[in-house]
Amino acid sequence: MNIGGISIILILGVCNLLLVFFQVLSGLRIIKVSPKVHKKTGIALVVFTLAHGFLASFANS
Repeated sequence: MNIGGISIILILGVCNLLLVFFQVLSGLRIIKVSPKVHKKTGIALVVFTLAHGFLASFANS
């Protein structure tokens, strides 16, 4: 499963890493965002993480 020669699982993993960094930095108030933005990015993180885990386990089967 590739997009432009790059694995979809890798792309989702990088997105997860960036979302986790954003969540940590906004949770520690290093980056000032509204609670609404923090909540929406948290939901996006859960969705991306589930997709990443599902595809990774499916690819190894």
